[in-house]
Amino acid sequence: MTLLNVLAGVAIGFGTAFMVTSAIALIRLDDVFTRINAVTKAATLGVILILIGSFLMMPGWDTAWKVVLAVLLQLITSPVGSFFVARAAYRSRSALSSSTCRDELGGRVPDGTE
Repeated sequence: MTLLNVLAGVAIGFGTAFMVTSAIALIRLDDVFTRINAVTKAATLGVILILIGSFLMMPGWDTAWKVVLAVLLQLITSPVGSFFVARAAYRSRSALSSSTCRDELGGRVPDGTE
């Protein structure tokens, strides 16, 4: 077993742990907004770590450009997608958690009926 294989296993292990944390957060958190926040961050980092681990298992230019492309697409699409899901949830008046102190948008965003 080489050092690259050990590092790959560690990266994949941490990535999997982040994905499991993301799944637990999806179940445990109260409203759509906190779920989106936790899932986007944990799943993005988890996917990136798993991709880095896969690159370390099969190093080479062919794997490198695919991993870099996948990481860039993950970094671009995940936050944008979660933003639009949160925006749609807010515009459809999705219920806020009881632990939410205030609504900072406070009606400045029109709902989906207009």
